[in-house]
Amino acid sequence: MREEDRRAIEQDCARLVALYANLNDAGRWDDVAALYAPDGRMARPTAPDDWIVGRDAILTAFLSRPARTTRHVCSNIVIDVVSESEATGESAMLLFTDEGAPKVGSFHDRFVAVQGEWRFAERRGSLIF
Repeated sequence: MREEDRRAIEQDCARLVALYANLNDAGRWDDVAALYAPDGRMARPTAPDDWIVGRDAILTAFLSRPARTTRHVCSNIVIDVVSESEATGESAMLLFTDEGAPKVGSFHDRFVAVQGEWRFAERRGSLIF
Protein backbone atom coordinates (compact mmCIF):
# COMPACT_ATOMS: atom_id res chain seq x y z
CA MET A 1 0.00 0.00 0.00
CA ARG A 2 1.27 3.43 -0.85
CA GLU A 3 2.06 5.77 2.05
CA GLU A 4 -0.38 8.41 0.78
CA ASP A 5 -3.20 5.82 0.66
CA ARG A 6 -2.44 4.69 4.23
CA ARG A 7 -2.44 8.28 5.45
CA ALA A 8 -5.75 8.98 3.66
CA ILE A 9 -7.35 5.99 5.42
CA GLU A 10 -5.98 7.14 8.79
CA GLN A 11 -7.41 10.62 8.17
CA ASP A 12 -10.81 9.31 7.08
CA CYS A 13 -11.11 7.05 10.13
CA ALA A 14 -9.96 9.76 12.56
CA ARG A 15 -12.53 12.08 11.01
CA LEU A 16 -15.20 9.42 11.62
CA VAL A 17 -14.28 9.36 15.34
CA ALA A 18 -14.65 13.16 15.60
CA LEU A 19 -17.83 13.24 13.50
CA TYR A 20 -19.38 10.59 15.73
CA ALA A 21 -18.76 12.76 18.81
CA ASN A 22 -20.17 15.90 17.17
CA LEU A 23 -23.29 14.20 15.81
CA ASN A 24 -23.86 12.43 19.14
CA ASP A 25 -23.67 15.73 21.03
CA ALA A 26 -26.11 17.29 18.55
CA GLY A 27 -28.60 14.44 19.08
CA ARG A 28 -28.58 13.58 15.38
CA TRP A 29 -29.30 9.89 15.94
CA ASP A 30 -30.09 8.98 12.32
CA ASP A 31 -26.73 10.43 11.27
CA VAL A 32 -24.89 8.68 14.11
CA ALA A 33 -26.40 5.32 13.17
CA ALA A 34 -25.48 5.91 9.52
CA LEU A 35 -21.79 6.00 10.54
CA TYR A 36 -22.02 2.24 11.18
CA ALA A 37 -21.82 -0.51 8.58
CA PRO A 38 -25.28 -2.10 8.14
CA ASP A 39 -24.16 -5.05 10.31
CA GLY A 40 -21.99 -2.92 12.61
CA ARG A 41 -22.08 -3.29 16.35
CA MET A 42 -21.66 -0.98 19.30
CA ALA A 43 -21.03 -1.36 23.03
CA ARG A 44 -21.49 1.74 25.15
CA PRO A 45 -18.77 2.76 27.61
CA THR A 46 -21.18 2.07 30.49
CA ALA A 47 -21.83 -1.49 29.20
CA PRO A 48 -18.72 -2.60 27.24
CA ASP A 49 -19.82 -6.24 27.01
CA ASP A 50 -23.43 -5.55 25.96
CA TRP A 51 -23.35 -5.43 22.14
CA ILE A 52 -26.02 -3.73 20.09
CA VAL A 53 -25.87 -5.24 16.62
CA GLY A 54 -27.04 -3.71 13.34
CA ARG A 55 -27.59 -0.14 12.24
CA ASP A 56 -31.35 -0.27 12.96
CA ALA A 57 -30.83 -1.60 16.50
CA ILE A 58 -28.17 1.06 17.13
CA LEU A 59 -30.60 3.78 16.04
CA THR A 60 -33.32 2.33 18.27
CA ALA A 61 -30.91 2.32 21.23
CA PHE A 62 -30.07 5.99 20.73
CA LEU A 63 -33.71 6.98 20.25
CA SER A 64 -34.74 5.18 23.46
CA ARG A 65 -32.24 7.10 25.59
CA PRO A 66 -33.58 9.93 27.75
CA ALA A 67 -32.73 13.40 26.44
CA ARG A 68 -29.60 14.95 27.89
CA THR A 69 -26.97 17.52 27.06
CA THR A 70 -23.50 16.12 26.34
CA ARG A 71 -20.08 17.10 25.09
CA HIS A 72 -17.65 14.38 24.03
CA VAL A 73 -13.98 15.32 23.79
CA CYS A 74 -11.94 12.75 21.86
CA SER A 75 -8.14 12.74 21.69
CA ASN A 76 -5.10 10.47 21.38
CA ILE A 77 -6.65 9.03 18.22
CA VAL A 78 -4.44 6.35 16.70
CA ILE A 79 -5.55 4.53 13.57
CA ASP A 80 -3.81 1.39 12.31
CA VAL A 81 -4.49 0.44 8.70
CA VAL A 82 -4.96 -3.30 8.24
CA SER A 83 -5.76 -3.26 4.52
CA GLU A 84 -7.34 -1.05 1.89
CA SER A 85 -10.75 -1.90 3.35
CA GLU A 86 -10.06 -2.44 7.05
CA ALA A 87 -8.54 -0.46 9.92
CA THR A 88 -8.56 -0.40 13.71
CA GLY A 89 -8.34 2.51 16.10
CA GLU A 90 -8.20 3.63 19.68
CA SER A 91 -9.08 7.01 21.18
CA ALA A 92 -9.39 8.59 24.60
CA MET A 93 -12.75 10.09 25.51
CA LEU A 94 -13.85 12.65 28.07
CA LEU A 95 -17.62 12.97 28.47
CA PHE A 96 -19.35 15.90 30.09
CA THR A 97 -23.09 15.66 30.74
CA ASP A 98 -25.75 17.64 32.50
CA GLU A 99 -26.18 14.56 34.75
CA GLY A 100 -23.07 14.89 36.92
CA ALA A 101 -19.34 14.33 37.07
CA PRO A 102 -17.30 13.95 33.86
CA LYS A 103 -16.45 10.45 32.71
CA VAL A 104 -13.10 9.36 31.30
CA GLY A 105 -12.83 6.40 29.00
CA SER A 106 -11.78 5.11 25.63
CA PHE A 107 -13.09 3.67 22.41
CA HIS A 108 -11.67 0.71 20.52
CA ASP A 109 -12.87 0.71 16.94
CA ARG A 110 -12.84 -1.47 13.86
CA PHE A 111 -13.48 0.34 10.58
CA VAL A 112 -14.52 -1.04 7.19
CA ALA A 113 -14.89 0.52 3.78
CA VAL A 114 -18.50 0.21 2.60
CA GLN A 115 -19.04 1.26 -1.00
CA GLY A 116 -16.02 3.55 -0.82
CA GLU A 117 -16.99 5.16 2.52
CA TRP A 118 -15.42 4.34 5.89
CA ARG A 119 -17.85 3.13 8.56
CA PHE A 120 -17.64 1.63 12.03
CA ALA A 121 -17.74 -2.17 11.92
CA GLU A 122 -17.41 -2.17 15.68
CA ARG A 123 -17.22 0.52 18.34
CA ARG A 124 -16.54 -0.57 21.91
CA GLY A 125 -16.41 1.98 24.68
CA SER A 126 -15.06 1.55 28.18
CA LEU A 127 -14.80 3.76 31.26
CA ILE A 128 -11.65 4.24 33.28
CA PHE A 129 -13.20 6.63 35.83
